[in-house]
Amino acid sequence: MATELRIEVLRLAPGDDLRTALQQWADTAAQAAEPVHAACVLSAVGSLTRAMLRYADAPTGTRIEGPLELLSLAGTLGPGGLHLHAAVSDAKGQVLGGYVMPGCNVRTTAEIVLGLLPAHQFERVADPLTGYLELLAQRR
Repeated sequence: MATELRIEVLRLAPGDDLRTALQQWADTAAQAAEPVHAACVLSAVGSLTRAMLRYADAPTGTRIEGPLELLSLAGTLGPGGLHLHAAVSDAKGQVLGGYVMPGCNVRTTAEIVLGLLPAHQFERVADPLTGYLELLAQRR
């Protein structure tokens, strides 16, 4: 089994949902001939027609209408779930950021560079302290 970092580059098309597309990629990658059970976002840029971000300690997401620039995306991906945060800017250059929820739709493109971690496995398990599904990272 390879243990070094591998790179995957994705380009999402207009209309794609950012979160859904990345979860589909993670699920498919886990079933590949050389399965990937852990990845992280190294870089991402693009544009969105709208974003759905949950701000710190908010119970629900906030819909932000675009056009928006996707300035950054950070997070971990695995077949059991993902955890993503993004920063976006509007037409006036105002920047907003938060937890990425479904509803972040690509406007023209989203170019995403993923780091594949073949020596690791990411899972999401219930954490009694936070009440959320939190990352459990294990070496394979």
